[in-house]
Amino acid sequence: MRLTTRGRYAVTALLDLALQTSQQESAVSLSDIAKRQSISISYLEQLFSKLRKRGLVTSIRGAAGGYNLAKPLNEIDVMSIISAVDESVNAMQCEGRGDCQGGTMCLTHDLWCALSNHIEQYLKNITLAQLLDMENVQSVSERQHTSTKDISTKDINTITLSNSEANPA
Repeated sequence: MRLTTRGRYAVTALLDLALQTSQQESAVSLSDIAKRQSISISYLEQLFSKLRKRGLVTSIRGAAGGYNLAKPLNEIDVMSIISAVDESVNAMQCEGRGDCQGGTMCLTHDLWCALSNHIEQYLKNITLAQLLDMENVQSVSERQHTSTKDISTKDINTITLSNSEANPA
C-alpha cells in the first residue's frame, strides 16, 4: 500500500481550507492554499474538481470566489477525502480479488486484507474537526500563514522597487 501525493495533498488542502474557514467567513482561494502548502495550483484544481463532485466542497465564482467546505468539519472524514480523489488504502497486491499468486490466493492474503480494513476504519474515524484539535496543527498553520505573509511583503517590495527603477524621476 502506498498513499500517493494525490491523497496526501487532498487531505492537506482540505485541512488548510478548514483552518482558513474557521478564521474567515469568505471563500478560500486555491492560490492561497497553494502558497501555504507548496502545492501546484493546477494540481489543486484537479483535486478540488473531484472533491466538489463528491460533495465535500462548494465553489464560488468571481473576484471574491474560492472554496468552502460543503459539510460541517465533524462530518468529513479522512477516508472520504482520500476516496474522493480516487485513492485507495488497499494493502493487497491483488486488490482483494484473491489472485495474488499466479491466479490463486497467496499465504498472506488474509493479513493484507485485515490491514487494509484496519487502515480504512482508522481513517473513517478521523474527521477534519479532530485533525484541527491535534497538537501541532495550529502551530504549523500559524507558521505557514506567517511565512506566506513574509513572501507577499517581499514580492510587493520587489515590485515597488522595480517600478521605481523603471520610471526614474
